[in-house]
Amino acid sequence: MYAPERQQQILLLAQQRGRVDVPSLAEDFGVTQETIRRDLSALDKAGLLHRVHGGALPAGSLQLEPGLAERDSTAADEKERIARAALPLLPRQGSVLLDAGTTTSRLAALLPADSELTVVTHALPIAARLVDHPHLQLHLVGGRLRHRTHAAVDAWALRALGEVHADVAVIATNGFSPESGLTTPDLAEAAVKRAMLENAERVVLVADSAKFGARHFARFGELRQIDVLVTDTGLDDEAAAEIERQGTDVIRA
Repeated sequence: MYAPERQQQILLLAQQRGRVDVPSLAEDFGVTQETIRRDLSALDKAGLLHRVHGGALPAGSLQLEPGLAERDSTAADEKERIARAALPLLPRQGSVLLDAGTTTSRLAALLPADSELTVVTHALPIAARLVDHPHLQLHLVGGRLRHRTHAAVDAWALRALGEVHADVAVIATNGFSPESGLTTPDLAEAAVKRAMLENAERVVLVADSAKFGARHFARFGELRQIDVLVTDTGLDDEAAAEIERQGTDVIRA
């Protein structure tokens, strides 16, 4: 089979299955995995597939942004474990940027009542969890409120974040991979996440393994900008090793 014929068949399989992976395609077509990787790269460059870690997604399959309630109910056990594993990465005293997200909200809920941290967040759910901590200095960033995420965005938020430099930023994401970096559906949310990345001494990414390989519309950073990824055990050894080659430590809870 010639390469164009094989690539046409790969496109059909991607549309039928919703995703294709390199090992399965290599077995299906009786070729090497490197040949399949070249096919996928060619299809990605042509805009016919979206290349992700280990395989590809059909063009047009970039996911829509889920609502807050839907996101909170997805991978709930994994998010709780991730939040608990991320808690020791916060300083006992000092400053923390907390990004909007269901996992970061769970992390906020785990902060002890006597915490003496300075916390800066643009997320109303996180602020609501921390407002009664008597020794914690809470700074709520203002701006246009996105109803889908209950988070402040746009110029006011970016200006406020540009005036601080925190010890640790805890960032959430909708998708992450070595190829696509860190992505989220909304450009305004992406700008806030980018500002947090740029205004912290150390960056912790909290993301469940289902988000690995997902790619969304707005890119806000690279994996090499992340000091520690806290995820769950669904991330396999190969993927974890690839991420660590980017310079990012991986904790699988």
